[in-house]
This record gives sequence, C-alpha cells and structure tokens, in this order.
Amino acid sequence: MSEKEDLVKQKAAAAAKAKAAALARKKAKAESAEKPEGETDIAKQKAAAAAAKAKAIAAAKAKVAAAAKTRTTVKESTEDNTPDEPSPNQAKLDRIVHAIERHVGQEALIDHYINRLSKDVPTLVANPDTYFSIAKFLRNDEQLNFSYLSELHGTDFESHMEIYVHLHSFNMNQSVALKVKLDRDSPIIPSLVPLWSGANWPECEAYDLLGINFQEHPDLKRILLGDDWKGYPLRKDYQPYDVEV
Repeated sequence: MSEKEDLVKQKAAAAAKAKAAALARKKAKAESAEKPEGETDIAKQKAAAAAAKAKAIAAAKAKVAAAAKTRTTVKESTEDNTPDEPSPNQAKLDRIVHAIERHVGQEALIDHYINRLSKDVPTLVANPDTYFSIAKFLRNDEQLNFSYLSELHGTDFESHMEIYVHLHSFNMNQSVALKVKLDRDSPIIPSLVPLWSGANWPECEAYDLLGINFQEHPDLKRILLGDDWKGYPLRKDYQPYDVEV
C-alpha cells in the first residue's frame, strides 16, 4: 500500500469518527430537550445539595483538625512551661515544712508537695506515729495557727487506707492538706477531736463506712448505719450481706 492510499484511509476514518461524535452529541441534546423541566430542576437541586453537603463535611473536618492542632499546641506549651513556673504557694509550703522539721522532727514527714490538681494546695504526708504531733503543731503554733478544720475523710486504696485532713490558717490566709497512710488490716490513728471539735462526725463517718479506728475519740460510733450492720460499705472488698441493698 502506498503512502498516498494510507493517508486517504486515515482521513476517511477520522471523518467517520467525527461524524459519529456529532451524531452522539445531537442525540444527547435531543434527549435532554425531551426531558420534562421539573425532572431537570430536581436533578440540578440534588446535585447542588450533594455539593453543599460535601463542602460542609470538608469544612467540619478542617475545623476539627484545626481544633486538635490547637489543643496539642496548648498542651505542649503548658507541659513545657510547668517546670519553669513554680507554684505561688511553694514558699508557704517550704515555710511550713521547715517549721515542722524544726519543732516536730526531721523524719516527721514522709513527703510534701504542691497538689497541682487541687488548686496548688500545699500537701503534707505524715508518718502514722507523728500524725497527731504534726496536727497539734499546725493547730497551736502562733505563726501558723491552722485553727479551722474544713474536711476530714478516709479512702480505701486497697493496698492501704488513707486519711485526708484539710486545714485553713486565717493568719497565713492559706489552706493545707495533711495526709497519713494506714495499715489496711488494722487502720488505727489518733483522733483529732481534742484539737478540732469539727473532726468529731467526720471521724465517726470514716469509722462507720471504712472501719478506721480513731483512738481517744470521745464517742466513736456508727452514725449512718445500724450497730448491727455487717462490714464497711466504702471498702473496696465489701460484700453486702443483702444483695438487694
């Protein structure tokens, strides 16, 4: 086959292809013209609604991603800054600790720290055998004068019991937490009622619900449950003798 004949055939094929495409476009146009106007409008509305929905979803995803990025940035900033920003109560905690070590003993406290999760409250962890002595010093020292007991409660941590006492000094305009860990099998600790009469009922409650024995309490008794109640409901291993209770 000569080049001339090949060229003629290519031109013919191209012309046929163009003619078929023109016929297809004409047919599609005719079908569109025959379609009722209402159906065309509905199709357009559906297409517009789908586009709007897709746009809204994309915007929402972008907003969530931006918020997550902001939270991460803030968290990283906070974590980075925390070690460099001492608590405003650190100086008061140091003052209290030094006073206790000077007057009660160097080994009187097991630990002390600022509780960042509780409004930066200075927290003292006492030895069981120095718990009362520390409390007495906090109450009677003229400079500290923690004269107000606002809270006392017990907690079962399964490995041990714990007493938490919240005190306030109007002299210092400062609160402090005093904690002590107790043997879970034999939770015995001196009563604070001789120092703060407000400890009376909270200690009875801890006795009633956890079985913590407060020595020298003037009238330690159950105040919520009957005298014949079996067990202590706030202990983690408590098994009610009446399953319907």
